[in-house]
Amino acid sequence: MAVDKTFLLVGAVAAFLAVAFGAFGAHGLRGRLSPEMLIVFETAVRYHMYHALALVLVSLVMGRMNGWLIHTAGWCFVAGIVLFSGSLYGLALSGVTILGAITPLGGLAFLAGWACLAFAAV
Repeated sequence: MAVDKTFLLVGAVAAFLAVAFGAFGAHGLRGRLSPEMLIVFETAVRYHMYHALALVLVSLVMGRMNGWLIHTAGWCFVAGIVLFSGSLYGLALSGVTILGAITPLGGLAFLAGWACLAFAAV
């Protein structure tokens, strides 16, 4: 089965980073962040991993069907990881609360990616 190497590579690297950030959060940040900010960091890691796996899924789906909706879904997932998880990582580590204003944009990107996959399936 053919896979789109771009989304497979980006998904694999994103998953690698999610595991690394998760380990860093679990072992390096406990006691250094408030419990609330640790939860924020863990939320970032969780959504980061979910959507890294979604990118791998997109690469596999591209082997069976192609089209602009599938490509758009992949790029929406990339944007979501950067905006949603990235802003939460920044918020948790720096305490700069304005970063929280970026988070919903990442959430919208995630939703758009899943909507594109759903429409592609129909």
